Amino acid sequence: MPKSRIPEIKISISFDKKIKKSELLNIKSAQDSYDIFKRVFNADTFDWREEVIILCLNNANNVVGFYKLSSGGMTGAIIDVRMLFTTALQCLATSIILAHNHPSGKLKPSEADKRITKKIIEAGEVMDIKILDHLIINDESFFSFANEGLI
Repeated sequence: MPKSRIPEIKISISFDKKIKKSELLNIKSAQDSYDIFKRVFNADTFDWREEVIILCLNNANNVVGFYKLSSGGMTGAIIDVRMLFTTALQCLATSIILAHNHPSGKLKPSEADKRITKKIIEAGEVMDIKILDHLIINDESFFSFANEGLI
């Protein structure tokens, strides 16, 4: 067998050490999630570009961080389930909440929204990472899959 280099895989996790545990935001409701997502979505592109963002949470439902998973066009954005869970695993999340905006302003989930949510929930069950909610948001309000009994 010829000698060849075998690449070493390195994983690093970086937390802001300046933030105390008592300062972490706690999620108790879909409204709490919406309020946080409104702070992290890009206000300059919110009305014309669909984005997907996840909140990673610890076991106490405290937000350990957010990650912009995807930025798309006016009518859609790709959700790569592997990238979503890679992020959740790297930050030791025990649960996640995801959200995407609808530039049209309509809050009704599409069939594609329902299918990808189901796929993410199933993948999360295998990895023991709970999907607490999926929000569709606009400037004034939100649709919560959890509140509507879809999660």
